[in-house]
Amino acid sequence: MKTCMLVVDVGTQSLRASLIDETGKVLAFSRKKYDPAYYSPREGYAEQDADFYLHVLCQATKDLKNSNSEIYDNLKGFVIDGFRDTSVILDENKKPIRNSILWLDQRVTVIPHMRNLKLYEKALFNLVGMYDTVKYNAERTVSYWIKENEPQNWAKMKYYCPISAYFNYKITNNLAVSGADTIGHYPINFKKGTWLPSWHPKIDVYGIPLDKVPPVVPVGSIIGTVTKEFSEASGIPEGINVYASGSDKACETFGNGCTDEDVASVSLGTACTIDVVSHKYSEPETFLPSYQAPYKGYYDLEVQIYRGLWMIKWFTDNFGSVDIKDATKAGMTIEDYLNMKIAKIHPGCDGLVLQPYWGPGLKRPNAKGSIIGFSGVHTRYHLYRAIIEGIAFALRDGLDEIRKKTHKMPKYLVVSGGGSSSDIFCHIIADVFGIDVHRAPNAESSTLGGAMSGFISNGTYKTPQEAIKNMVVPGDVIPYDKDNHEIYNRLYKKVYLKIYPSLKTVYNNCKHFYLESNGEE
Repeated sequence: MKTCMLVVDVGTQSLRASLIDETGKVLAFSRKKYDPAYYSPREGYAEQDADFYLHVLCQATKDLKNSNSEIYDNLKGFVIDGFRDTSVILDENKKPIRNSILWLDQRVTVIPHMRNLKLYEKALFNLVGMYDTVKYNAERTVSYWIKENEPQNWAKMKYYCPISAYFNYKITNNLAVSGADTIGHYPINFKKGTWLPSWHPKIDVYGIPLDKVPPVVPVGSIIGTVTKEFSEASGIPEGINVYASGSDKACETFGNGCTDEDVASVSLGTACTIDVVSHKYSEPETFLPSYQAPYKGYYDLEVQIYRGLWMIKWFTDNFGSVDIKDATKAGMTIEDYLNMKIAKIHPGCDGLVLQPYWGPGLKRPNAKGSIIGFSGVHTRYHLYRAIIEGIAFALRDGLDEIRKKTHKMPKYLVVSGGGSSSDIFCHIIADVFGIDVHRAPNAESSTLGGAMSGFISNGTYKTPQEAIKNMVVPGDVIPYDKDNHEIYNRLYKKVYLKIYPSLKTVYNNCKHFYLESNGEE
């Protein structure tokens, strides 16, 4: 029997535990859906107990052991990857002080005149035209919210760390985090994989004391070994090496077989991303860094659409009650039912165009969502298709930004994540980009990428290319339609790209009105 790697992918909605051998074959798999996925003490908030994920992890790994005990004899390492931009604050005993505020949480901390910034820092950020982006980053940084709203918890805090660092501590008794797994509102130098020096202007943007952050270890290194205590709770053999890998999106990109500018990885998940891998560090958008890949010497140039397939759920929750009943009667999932309905609609939604800024990004921090072009011919199915097309347009916009740094058009896209199971979604992406789509054959690309990084770490494979050659198999190809691409290309250039410049001031007024209405300004 070949050696295998245990990989646990901690998602926003569920957790997956897998045993994967050195050929990429999934030998065993356990998925646990969270109930509830998170708590919302107030509209727009999203919190969860950090120990909840560890409890679910132990359930999943115990299931694997109980049904596959013989495979555990060939277990050669443990990799954990998961969602990003979620912190946990710990007391002096390294116990969580409060629930973690998740990455999709919408709370903001309005900081009048950016009082946290020094005068020269304000001048510098204004000079480079990034003041709004810096302000947005600061307002969305959890540290400031806790300082402003829960000063008693801030006073008790001994450690401020990415939630993955806490997982590592509970598993190995070492509070440390991989340099490729510190993505979010943290003062990190992604090129070097180290915390920024105390004099750096970004330190004041995030407001996180450098004496409170955990050590950062190099990607590919051994964080520690599974402790006896955690072994008893999880069924994972004591003493197994835990390797420093990357976040979920970085592992997914690797699992899609992407290691250079010739191929772009598109992740269709709760948040959607487009990633291009390069050995050269550069910023895909101003103030937006590249992230370390889950192996040494490479970087992921990434642009994220914060509200990706989340918008599908938003649609069904608000407009899909009748369709849910009809889908149930037809013996179909709601997604398959809606995909059947929108297949009859022409590309371009008869002139209905959506910009999916239900959650704005760094490039346009004041943006809000918009839908333009309504007429009497449009139905709720047009709106549903416009959401999918809008996500595709936003991803193409992201690739356009990345290409300014790589100066290269990818030969094809590899699409993965929950949305990749939809034929029409894949066709729309191919047609919007005018590039063929290769659908990832493995529904768990992130898990596969985590296993590949583990096999590089333990020396099974010497290079990422060797790991891909031995562990990644090609998926089916979805060619783009030239006629559809011409339609989408016109809409993208003449309508989509002009929406934000035209509505920038309006978006800003909408934001202030929202904050005033909710007592946050």
